[in-house]
Amino acid sequence: MSQIARLASALTGLTALAGVLVGAAAEEYPSRTVKIIVPFGAGGPADLYARFLGQQLQDTLKEAFVIEDRPGAGSVIGTGEAAKAAPDGYTLLMMSNTHTTNETLLPNKPFQLMRDFVPVAPVNTSDLIMVVHPSVPAKDLKEFIALLKSKPGDLNYASSGPGTPYHMASELFKAMSGTNIVHVAHRGSGDARTAVMGGHVQMMIDAITTTAPVVQSGELRALGTTGLKRSTVLPDVPTIAEAGLPGYEATIWLGLMAPAGTPAAVVDKLNSEINKVLKRPETRQAWAKQGAEPLVMTPAEFDRYLRGDIEKWAKVIHMAGIKVQ
Repeated sequence: MSQIARLASALTGLTALAGVLVGAAAEEYPSRTVKIIVPFGAGGPADLYARFLGQQLQDTLKEAFVIEDRPGAGSVIGTGEAAKAAPDGYTLLMMSNTHTTNETLLPNKPFQLMRDFVPVAPVNTSDLIMVVHPSVPAKDLKEFIALLKSKPGDLNYASSGPGTPYHMASELFKAMSGTNIVHVAHRGSGDARTAVMGGHVQMMIDAITTTAPVVQSGELRALGTTGLKRSTVLPDVPTIAEAGLPGYEATIWLGLMAPAGTPAAVVDKLNSEINKVLKRPETRQAWAKQGAEPLVMTPAEFDRYLRGDIEKWAKVIHMAGIKVQ
């Protein structure tokens, strides 16, 4: 056998061996604790659903899934930490459409989403809701828009940072209503919500999954939800589109990604286990009561979804002239 033939045979053998080793690693995965980094504050949707999903995966895969909240800079701090983690499946990122909007809004961040991460699985989607402190002298959306136009720049809205769905939904509202309300960024959605409940900030567009209880208790007044149809959680609250801003729509969705280079077999195993959780009737029923709907996709389908969302929000950001102050 020639030297070239022997080398080719050896390389073929090594390739086959590598495939066997990767397959074996996926079979055994996980064999130790898995960390899910949540780049948002405690108590927000990403934190709550990461904890739910982590517990479900822990129950089925028999290894601990721990949640690490790393909020700040509109998700950039925690996401940057996740991007630097070893691509072995033991560090995952709970992400949202904050990440797809930040691809355009924050071009100089220390990572690129589709370069430095691989899609694992989406989790769920839900509407947002515009709420104001009860002291705001506006009982509905039209009155609120009129109030903003009578006092340009005098009122504020809260968000959990640049690029978050709360920030983008509010900026879209500003652009479509022709109003001037000042952005006040907070470290997390819980902090932002507390600021509105305390009357320190007048308005917030927040996740309905976490805000419905304080609307129902009367601590905040709802002016409209952001979906195309009314929420089953708060059916008496009109959509923003029907309340006075036709064509308005914004949602929040969550998903899981892993550092680029994570073995495909590990990604596929995680995707399969996550989708089993999302397809359970009890999951769907519980989330429906919160206003959330599971999203079930393969990694390839989620990849296309992410790229489409990046493109969609790039157009919105440029059209509305949205910038980070």
